[in-house]
Amino acid sequence: MSNASNTHINLESGRLNVQIAHPGSIYNGSRFDWTAFITKIVLDNKYSFCVPESEIPGQGSGGFGLCNEFGITTPIGYDEAKPKEKFPKLGTGLLTRPDESDYFFFDKYEVDPFPVKISKDSNSVVFEVEPVDCNGYAVKMTKTVSLKDNVLTIDYRLENVGIKHIKTEEYCHNFFSVNNNRIGDGFVLKFPYDISPKEIPEVMNIKDNEIRWNFVPKGDFYCQIEGFKSVKQHYWELIYEPERVGIKEYSDFEIAKVAVWGTTHVVSPEVFINVDIAPGKTQEWRRQYEFFTF
Repeated sequence: MSNASNTHINLESGRLNVQIAHPGSIYNGSRFDWTAFITKIVLDNKYSFCVPESEIPGQGSGGFGLCNEFGITTPIGYDEAKPKEKFPKLGTGLLTRPDESDYFFFDKYEVDPFPVKISKDSNSVVFEVEPVDCNGYAVKMTKTVSLKDNVLTIDYRLENVGIKHIKTEEYCHNFFSVNNNRIGDGFVLKFPYDISPKEIPEVMNIKDNEIRWNFVPKGDFYCQIEGFKSVKQHYWELIYEPERVGIKEYSDFEIAKVAVWGTTHVVSPEVFINVDIAPGKTQEWRRQYEFFTF
């Protein structure tokens, strides 16, 4: 593979400059998918978007920029595994169940990483995660990151090559800001439908289809959003008004859940998909990010 450092893979289009961490280099934890772990997105050599989950080293779970997770609430094979036995975390590896306690995504589990093949050209990279059988569960996953002009596309293809049904969920944790600005006045998060939140954090001002921030948050905020079933083409749009720049994510799949997480320096709209693959079957979906000025 060419044009890559020991830690990053670089992609460029006419307008985007993107860095993707080599699996296991920048992130080697047990929560996030190690493949297509995108740590830098710069538009027109002027606007940066990726920020860390936590600005304090050692805090949080090591997220950065665009990183997705499988099985935050539905871990594959965890309940079947006895303490000290392994269970699969898609995109990551075989994790070891430590004891009788319930699975918790934030806990740190021992990881035996999946083997990954990487192929690249100037504006795309393909990650092929080789299947490793674990108690009858085995998935071959192919993820492709490609750039065209101001659009970044992530294509997923999961093939169930095991003997057991795969049922879990996936979402992308979009750790975004614009040029490292604090979340607060000037940021607007829009949806193509009126938002019906299950709860409204004090920091948020929600009206119709927009979320604004009443003040810079002092800590984490979170809410789930209803209303997404009313649209066929789901997207969200995060705008930073002072610099007239934004991000739009299109979700090319049936939406299972939408949530918004954030803290002082980052906001992360999260769009969930249900992963449901019978043995011998394949599931494919796409996430597309448009970075723009206006």
